[in-house]
Amino acid sequence: MVGSALTDSLRAGGAVVNHLVRTKEKQSPGDVRWNPFSATVDTAAMEGYDAVVHLSGANVAHGRWTPARKLVLRSSRIDTTRVLVDSLAHLKQKPAVFICASATGYYGSRGDEILSENSGHGSDFLGLLCRSWEGEASRATAAGIRTVIMRFGIILSARGGALLTMAAPFKFGLGGRLGSGKQWMSWISLEDVVAILRTAMAEKSWNGPFNVVAPSPIQNAEFTRVLAGVLHRPAFFAAPAFAGEMADALLLSSQRVQPTKLEAAGYRFLQENLEAALYGILAKP
Repeated sequence: MVGSALTDSLRAGGAVVNHLVRTKEKQSPGDVRWNPFSATVDTAAMEGYDAVVHLSGANVAHGRWTPARKLVLRSSRIDTTRVLVDSLAHLKQKPAVFICASATGYYGSRGDEILSENSGHGSDFLGLLCRSWEGEASRATAAGIRTVIMRFGIILSARGGALLTMAAPFKFGLGGRLGSGKQWMSWISLEDVVAILRTAMAEKSWNGPFNVVAPSPIQNAEFTRVLAGVLHRPAFFAAPAFAGEMADALLLSSQRVQPTKLEAAGYRFLQENLEAALYGILAKP
């Protein structure tokens, strides 16, 4: 979702964008072949790019977190990042910047605590996964490449992702808060995500982790009320607390994250108000 939107935006501005691809069937002229799981990369084809943006990772919300699934989630982030950074380090013409995805799951569930980029990582599965993921990405710095790590919050878009999943029950009049509804949700519009990624490419002072979230986190009960209003649907139902590690991490965890470094850098958000953002994404004429 993010990669497609970023590609569209960059190409509309006249940039040449090529993708790392694993199969010939999906390869277009200029794309770079790689297989991160066998650590093979067409390194020569990666010479001379201005920026490399790494967004890959298996869907954390797809399927139960069995031990086998956890291995997939880790490998698709940590191993791929390791292979990519190793390849970048050996280039003669290194990119000016390496941008790597991470997530606000880095912080774990923290209740009402206000979280900045300086806050410590969580000790749950996602917290430890993100710490290791970021550690692999940060090795690019030692190779002389400016490195920016994007801790994405919940990305809101009509293209897919969490918002369409959350909105689906409301269409049948079954929408409502999750659990207590007190957990904080740190959100960001896809429009802002693309703008922030493009700014990170251009701003040479940007380094290290950035919280990619709007400056107005909201509790689940209020998010539900606003979403119901935008969809003109009731929000009478309250889903009980879910059982399971994945549900705890993705649905019930509380992360009150602030975009401290983005604000300090003077970034001006395109969407700061949740209701306005949702109307722009979901409302029909």
